[in-house]
Amino acid sequence: MKAQRGEIWNVDFQPTKGVEISKIRPAIVMNESTVGRLPLAFVVPITDWKPHYTGYAWMVHLPATSVNGLAKESTADTFQAKSCSETRLFAKLGTVTNAQEQEIAAAIALMVGFECP
Repeated sequence: MKAQRGEIWNVDFQPTKGVEISKIRPAIVMNESTVGRLPLAFVVPITDWKPHYTGYAWMVHLPATSVNGLAKESTADTFQAKSCSETRLFAKLGTVTNAQEQEIAAAIALMVGFECP
């Protein structure tokens, strides 16, 4: 099964270097299925939510729901967005809402210096 944009999958981020996001954790697939020709997925890792993240434009709050499959209040950390082999994705948890997907895309745009209209 090929991962689709907006889906949340468990991803094995090992091995890592330095302060890269590590271990097995959920991540949101953000690439369009028509982009790229290698078996890669562009993902945004998810980590635990902390109240002080409210002030960070690159952190997108994700409450746990039955639709997204998250077990606890979380955040999409767009500063850690990366391409990874599709073989690192091993269990689909759920999906984000369209509004959350757009908020994550806008945060990625900010990370690369583009301001959405």
